[in-house]
Amino acid sequence: MQRLHLTVLVFIASLATLQAAEPLRLRVLSYNIHHAAGVDRQLDVERIARVILSVKPDLVALQEVDQNAPRTNSIDQPAELSRLTKMPIVFGANIPLQGGHYGNAVLSRFPITRYENHLLPNIDAGEQRGFIEADLSIPGSKTPLLLLATHFDFRPDERERIASAKMINELAAKHPDRPALLAGDLNATPESQTLQTLGRHWTVANEEPLATVPVNDPNLQIDFVLFRPQDRWKAVEVRVLDESVASDHRAILAVLELLPFAAP
Repeated sequence: MQRLHLTVLVFIASLATLQAAEPLRLRVLSYNIHHAAGVDRQLDVERIARVILSVKPDLVALQEVDQNAPRTNSIDQPAELSRLTKMPIVFGANIPLQGGHYGNAVLSRFPITRYENHLLPNIDAGEQRGFIEADLSIPGSKTPLLLLATHFDFRPDERERIASAKMINELAAKHPDRPALLAGDLNATPESQTLQTLGRHWTVANEEPLATVPVNDPNLQIDFVLFRPQDRWKAVEVRVLDESVASDHRAILAVLELLPFAAP
């Protein structure tokens, strides 16, 4: 009887080890929501929430989010999107706007154990940009997943975007082995110097360009999901959502697997 009991315990322990070694699949969405103003000129936060929920994401990086600004009916958009999606949210305010704020946000099905909003370099008095740094507690990992959610400068001069990419690379370099994701509207195309700079530390989830703008007939990719380190991730699927009314960008979804850490 004792031998049988020991055998059962060994089997359970082996099963637990096997399960822990399985990849964790994550659905990561990046979406510039244009403060919920659609191309039909309708302001509709619920429509944005429906777009998000349509692909059942685990993590969402949102750009151009208003908080208590009169231009968007003084709605606390982060709080409302959290309520509608039933996902916790953190908000990074980068610009004061009409008595409220404007910035980026992160929705997560996993606990956000820590977050900080960083202001990005600002060159020639452009619109202040920033990125959210969030630690996420994910199943089967003792180390939190690092998620960076951002929105880069849009002007033709690339200097500020390159400086922003370097700042993000410097943060990532402090944790070389830690699984990390970067998602957002980079206002840069795959062949740009901005993406080449990020490429020193990050891998774009899609191997071939996937156009996200203009929303009615996309021909350029400026919205991205990236990951690092490269050997810890596998891209299962990356696609641009068909929805073309709710915002002036199409959302991009990356289905990724976080691979188990390979012991030496």
